[in-house]
Amino acid sequence: MMNALKIIFTGLFLLLFQSKVSGQAFKLEELAAFNTMDMASFKTEIKKHQYKFYDKIESADYHLYEYESPDYTYKIAKFEYTGEKADDRIEFSFKSKKDYEFYLKDVLATGYKQAEKGKIITGENYTDYFKDKSQIRIVQPKTAQDTYTILVFK
Repeated sequence: MMNALKIIFTGLFLLLFQSKVSGQAFKLEELAAFNTMDMASFKTEIKKHQYKFYDKIESADYHLYEYESPDYTYKIAKFEYTGEKADDRIEFSFKSKKDYEFYLKDVLATGYKQAEKGKIITGENYTDYFKDKSQIRIVQPKTAQDTYTILVFK
């Protein structure tokens, strides 16, 4: 009996430790909150979640900063446009169909309504969801090796 408890507690500890060390996904509310932050606040906040810097692009039109989770499961990027602030957005990418199903269910449960479907310029299918003035776009991967992407617009 004592050995069984030790095994159970060790297993729970390892499970909790792994989830703390590995990357984390974000709730839709967190993604929307990231979109309302300025770039400096976003960088500070994302580092609190143990995401690591991945890439940046700075042009006259926009600034883009990308971060990835420690286990490379998730990637998050913030686009901040210099002209039209309504174009600012968060891109959150992942590979898991299970994550996709979770996010789709959450999008619908929080009151977003499917609006339209189409293809982005690179050929992937997308579906737009709207709730009041908020928009979420979910982009389907072309192949199983590609990523799902959630775009959160203001």
